[in-house]
Amino acid sequence: MPEGDTVLQTAVRLHSALAGDVLTHSDLRVPRFATADLTGRAVLDVTPRGKHLLTRIEGGLTLHSHLRMEGAWRVYTPGERWRGGPAHQIRAVLSTARHTAVGYRLPVLELLRTADEEKAVGHLGPDLLGPGWDPDTALRNLLADPVRPLGEALLDQRNLAGIGNVYKAELCFLARATPWLPVGELPASTMVRLVTTAKQLLEANRDRPDRTTTGTRPRGYGPRERLWVYGRTHRPCLRCGTPIRRAEQDTRPAFWCPRCQSGPTP
Repeated sequence: MPEGDTVLQTAVRLHSALAGDVLTHSDLRVPRFATADLTGRAVLDVTPRGKHLLTRIEGGLTLHSHLRMEGAWRVYTPGERWRGGPAHQIRAVLSTARHTAVGYRLPVLELLRTADEEKAVGHLGPDLLGPGWDPDTALRNLLADPVRPLGEALLDQRNLAGIGNVYKAELCFLARATPWLPVGELPASTMVRLVTTAKQLLEANRDRPDRTTTGTRPRGYGPRERLWVYGRTHRPCLRCGTPIRRAEQDTRPAFWCPRCQSGPTP
């Protein structure tokens, strides 16, 4: 599932392509909104909220979408071949004189009144990349259920919005805790530092095409060394050399170093 930085990059591309222009064609290929016609309305802006995308359109309308695991938005110029997938996977088409944005495999796509956006995203915790970021609220949300495993708490968008499975694994490593350690067992200073680090990591990667959490690495380090543990099963830990391990946590893969990270494991 895309992380908050990836969703923000998608929003920036869509905003650059559509905002300020009038729609010359629209096609929402979901049954509930198949008859909606946005042609003739201007696109006002495209804004990310956590992992959600809000495309605001003239007349008080918002097109709300969520990428989840398979969804994607692609932008094309007039006459350019669409390459995001077969036609039957297209869920939305928004065209202006300059660009066409095509939404593929979007599991969530709904047209709502802009005044009702909070019905779609009001449940979210503080947005790590949003203007209303509030670290104190994020920290209180994470600690509200002290017996909850750290990995699950980080992924819960009601606590703080924008963390996906990659950042979950990396943040647990940087906190030196396994994803299964109850949040209440971490020192208070570690939890404060974890929230600060989450913000720093997403900010550092908001404009990067290739995400990294390890920073600058010595010569000879390749793409697999851009992350501390995620996707590095059986490869040596970049700190201690111990093979990285993988297991399932709430149906998703979890990665950790058995030497650098303390706490329960499967």
